[in-house]
Amino acid sequence: MLEKTKTITQGVTYHTCEEQDAGQRLDNFLSRTLKGVPRSLIYRILRRGEVRVNKGRVSPSYKLVSGDVVRIPPVTVTAGPVTIPSSNLHLVQDLKERIIFEDDSILVVNKPAGLAAHGGSGIEFGLIEALRALKSEVKFLELAHRLDRETSGCLIVAKRRAALRDLHEQFRQRVVKKRYLTLVKGQWERKVNLVNAPLVRNELKSGERMVQVNPVEGAPASTGYEIVEKFAEATLMAALPHTGRTHQIRVHSAYSGHPVLGDDKYGDKDFNELMRKECGLRRMFLHAYRINFNHPETGAVMKLEAPLPEELLLVLEALRGRA
Repeated sequence: MLEKTKTITQGVTYHTCEEQDAGQRLDNFLSRTLKGVPRSLIYRILRRGEVRVNKGRVSPSYKLVSGDVVRIPPVTVTAGPVTIPSSNLHLVQDLKERIIFEDDSILVVNKPAGLAAHGGSGIEFGLIEALRALKSEVKFLELAHRLDRETSGCLIVAKRRAALRDLHEQFRQRVVKKRYLTLVKGQWERKVNLVNAPLVRNELKSGERMVQVNPVEGAPASTGYEIVEKFAEATLMAALPHTGRTHQIRVHSAYSGHPVLGDDKYGDKDFNELMRKECGLRRMFLHAYRINFNHPETGAVMKLEAPLPEELLLVLEALRGRA
């Protein structure tokens, strides 16, 4: 076990919602943002009107919109120890070697598959909690964006609040450009290089999120696609999301008739099992290969890459062998 006990003193803060926040209920957003704060206290500050959205009072059920500015009042809480279970230490003990770039303002890490970006919804801990425990000398560490638990690759972490605000604005203005590598089922047609399909997110009682294409109620979502390599039964694609909806690449790929291999939520279970047995695919084949953004302090253009993990390279080799 790796533990670190700390007291969180939270002054008044302002959070500008990005696309990843859109659609969340305000009370759920606060629960995720104010780690360790009892839900009873969250509802108390909501009832008192201490939480404001765009300078006005709203109900706990208000659904956030990209660009909303949320005022979060002072909160002080003594958090329990940040505990990393021994069974999962192998996922986090190499995080220092996975850091692609770091300075006083930001940290970019190559997140491994199987490690959630943050704790919550039944997950004891995530990458951000592990980083806080491993880098206890850093006073401020917050995710600038998120990756799905089974997605690997480039993830930006802010080390200063000003950097976090700047990065959120870059995501909102679509300055940040992300390039994913994904292996999908079947032969992708070369003429299809853009998928425009509005997405709506539903949260089940269990807390699990499901996303569907919905032309009427869905939020605009667009993903560009480029063929990287073709195989007899699958295609290696570069996916370039123009918007940042939850599960966007996975849902758009499945909607196009080419689900992401290894995706147990939107994928083809029988084909996934075939690829597991014959090609050794034991995870979802989705990797955040490259991220471009402007440094929040210097303005320099940052172009950072995380190479495909060895376990995914071996799957590609197996597919080439089958051909």
